[in-house]
Amino acid sequence: MFPLSSPETRSRRQAGQPFLAPAEDRSRPFDIALRDHARSRGRVRLRGLGDSEPSGGPPGSTKRNCDASHVQGRVRERYVAQVQGLRALGALVAIMWAVELVNALDSYRLDRDGIVPRNLSHLDGIAFAPFLHASFSHLLGNTVPFVILGFAIALAGAGRLLLVSLIVALVSGLGTWLIAPGGTVTVGASGVVFGYAAYLISRGLFDRRIVEVVLGIIVVLLLGGALISDLIPHSGISWEAHLFGGIGGVFAAAALARPARGRLSAAGATSLPASPR
Repeated sequence: MFPLSSPETRSRRQAGQPFLAPAEDRSRPFDIALRDHARSRGRVRLRGLGDSEPSGGPPGSTKRNCDASHVQGRVRERYVAQVQGLRALGALVAIMWAVELVNALDSYRLDRDGIVPRNLSHLDGIAFAPFLHASFSHLLGNTVPFVILGFAIALAGAGRLLLVSLIVALVSGLGTWLIAPGGTVTVGASGVVFGYAAYLISRGLFDRRIVEVVLGIIVVLLLGGALISDLIPHSGISWEAHLFGGIGGVFAAAALARPARGRLSAAGATSLPASPR
């Protein structure tokens, strides 16, 4: 491979004289001396004691490359999750409008399948009510806040959007079914809209993330007045759906909150036959 001794050293060995390495080499381990000799000859680069980085790049380059790949992977996963969440939001909106079109063509007879208070045979109205509306204007009034608030939730992924929607719809519908006045039928996505708003307002308090806290404050500033006014009983307005929708939103924020780091080291449900909102 490469010479380890000089001609003078070989002659001393043949004469039977003991071989002594130079003084500067005797004070260092053999493998370090061997490495230095190989480097000085320019033949190879040997890794030994004191070598922590592989050849082919500056110190720390491998770690930086791994970190960059990890960050790129996380960004890609987050982008895919956001796209899927927005698709789920679009699918929910499309279903509401498709149902409304069929309902209008059928003279709004589907509205009978809404929430009928304390009627066990109409208990399934809890699931149907968010997709039923009394008119296209009623649907449009719910669609705008549904999309705006749902957009903010959908950025966390389709799973988060669907879970929040399910929890809010169940709590809002069940509460309306329990306490709404008899002889009414409640339809509309306003309970879900209130749930979305309450979820966004309270999420930062449970997750303890400054961005989510700021977003919650923005929701309060923009929609706080409308949310409070729609909790006041009005003729033809299902305040029960609003109230329990908000409760469902807070419950969803608490149930879906991320664990603390230290431990890990739509506006307007309508009561029929009253006039829609």
